[in-house]
Amino acid sequence: MNKVEAINWKTFKDTLLQHPDLDLQFQYAEGKLVDAAYHITEIKQAPITSVDCGGVMNAWTEIIVQLWVPENADQQERSMKVGKALSIVDIVEKMLPLNPNGTVKIEFGNSGFDTRQMFPNEMIVDGNALTVDLRPDAVQCKAIGRGGSCGTTEKGEECCTPAVAEKPKVQLVNLAAPAEACCTPGGGCC
Repeated sequence: MNKVEAINWKTFKDTLLQHPDLDLQFQYAEGKLVDAAYHITEIKQAPITSVDCGGVMNAWTEIIVQLWVPENADQQERSMKVGKALSIVDIVEKMLPLNPNGTVKIEFGNSGFDTRQMFPNEMIVDGNALTVDLRPDAVQCKAIGRGGSCGTTEKGEECCTPAVAEKPKVQLVNLAAPAEACCTPGGGCC
């Protein structure tokens, strides 16, 4: 699976600001658009802190835009205008300043598509529409991203465990005893 490069909130919002008069559409699968009657029901800011399998702490913020289509939605030809979406963003940002570096995800589902969070892959201007092409999120191993591997090695060792430096072996010498008092192999002192 190709890794989608995440779009941050500043880039996402700046693109919306450039096209306030266009219809805002979301493509959740190849050739499938979210029904034009959708609503933006909420925008969530989720600070995330995790510790990965290699023992490294990670922290980031996600900005999640939730879309909902009512069951008995009237048929609409066009989606909401980008300007309408921006008015919802303004309401949210008056109460909750959104992290400009937060990773954007769009949350959507319907009766034929399980609810999930997806990344905006591209934002495409085509005629009167700004279409946000969505791609699924994928599970990843951060140890691999740091140049490690995931799973077990050929010897059956866990690869993602924190690296433990092998302690060097130290030879102990009794400095308090005179050299002649030391026993040597075959010396007959024992």
